[in-house]
Amino acid sequence: MALIQEVLETVKKRNPSEPEFLQAVTEVLESIRPVIERNKKYRDAKILERLVEPERMIQFRVPWIDGEGQIQVNRGFRVQMNSALGPYKGGLRFHPTVCASIIKFLAFEQVFKNSLTGLPMGGGKGGADFDPKGKTDTEVMRFCQSFMTELFRHVGPNTDVPAGDIGVGGREVGYLFGQYKRLANEFTGVLTGKDPNWGGSLMRPEATGYGAVYFAEEMLKTRNETIEGKVCTVSGAGNAAQFTVEKLIECGAKPITMSDSSGFIYDKNGLTEEKLAFVKSIKNVRRGRIDAYAKKFRAKYVAGQRPWGLKCDCAFPCATQNEITGEDARKLVENGCYLVSEAANMPTIPAGVDLFLEKKILFGPGKAANAGGVATSGLEMSQNSMRLPWPCEEVDSRLRHIMSTIFKNAWETAAEYGHPGNLVVGANIAGFVKVAGAMLDQGVV
Repeated sequence: MALIQEVLETVKKRNPSEPEFLQAVTEVLESIRPVIERNKKYRDAKILERLVEPERMIQFRVPWIDGEGQIQVNRGFRVQMNSALGPYKGGLRFHPTVCASIIKFLAFEQVFKNSLTGLPMGGGKGGADFDPKGKTDTEVMRFCQSFMTELFRHVGPNTDVPAGDIGVGGREVGYLFGQYKRLANEFTGVLTGKDPNWGGSLMRPEATGYGAVYFAEEMLKTRNETIEGKVCTVSGAGNAAQFTVEKLIECGAKPITMSDSSGFIYDKNGLTEEKLAFVKSIKNVRRGRIDAYAKKFRAKYVAGQRPWGLKCDCAFPCATQNEITGEDARKLVENGCYLVSEAANMPTIPAGVDLFLEKKILFGPGKAANAGGVATSGLEMSQNSMRLPWPCEEVDSRLRHIMSTIFKNAWETAAEYGHPGNLVVGANIAGFVKVAGAMLDQGVV
């Protein structure tokens, strides 16, 4: 319809050098056409025009002193996209590629993802073009303290609650929280992903990966299948990938790959708990490269490539955006893959998504399939508010229920709007309707 094209043209003119943001906005707006056409109230209230503009964007410099005593300067960001459903919620990413386009696309996606969880959270995202790789703990601490010295005035437990993302794990969250506590002179749940010893939720590290597998199980149920015995390719070797592999092993599946920016390992015998423990040691303790796995376990290592050319039943992209190209998608389909569950944010380019949908692949888009991470962050916020920790079993039970509910909502919404089985349309419309309803209720803000 003309309105969607008009909005997209405006977004392109206002954000000409932000391809990732344009990609995310285009994907969502194109898929929610049916609900916009049915509801004049959304058009009259300019909901689309308001959704694509952040409520607030913060950009700041982050000066810090490295181990040689030299001053370094990085660029920090926080995009507070939409607060219709609750405080802004979304992770912080520390990676050299971080820029306004990356953070805005992530914040935009986060709005709909958080809506799908059913928890009272708005959408935001932040980060810096800082690379923690190769830095000492002291250097990372200095950077985090400088970063939070600026960010702290813009966040708070009822305003904006950041979490981790690529490059921001337990170490970084600890340093960030410590500096916030010093500056604000209060101990509050301003960050999630904290250590359980001081306010974090059990199961938070596991949640994104576990949730992606739970979502895959829900998709397989539509064909009366289970994940047990399925050969699975997994990309990445960070938090999401590690716990995707862990849950796959626990469920009796056979994960055969992991990767990092240097290449991927292929273990035809499948990863085991022992092998995964070695990966966790490499990445979380030694902060090394994945090729060490191949040397230890006599697996194949392929430099400079991703694992999408291998035969598999299921694929779990857990690394980063746009990691599955159109050609990768074609290879996956040709090699027998019939399920893709996105544990990363927007890891498949539009041409790949189109092919998966055309070939009736069970496709779980990131805003639905990887919502387990932010869902458990939301549960951590609840625990912080009550000053009560929940045991693993309760958090895991709630996580399973949330992922099942997200799937059911997206599946039923897709059918309702004439696109049965299309979880991209279903997830986007379901997320949009809830946010748009709240915006209508709250007036022109």
